[in-house]
Amino acid sequence: MPRTASLGAAALAAAAALLTVATPAHAANGTVGVRETVCAQDLYVRTEPVGAWTGTLFQGQTFLVEQVNGSWVYGFAYGDINRHGWVQNGWFC
Repeated sequence: MPRTASLGAAALAAAAALLTVATPAHAANGTVGVRETVCAQDLYVRTEPVGAWTGTLFQGQTFLVEQVNGSWVYGFAYGDINRHGWVQNGWFC
């Protein structure tokens, strides 16, 4: 195989590896009784659905889902918040 062909193959392999690493995690809905991990960069905790802001969960922090109400979930926000509240559903790993 000519040297240029092997360099091209190496470049393609490196590009494929970068694409695999750079792909963001797919977010999912929360499940009642499960301590979910936040996949979103940040997720607002509210007093009620579309209610007042009480804190922010950041990617990698956790939320124990206790109730699902349409596109919102209620539960306990761990991390810096450490209190109950509502967050939008669909932002968990």
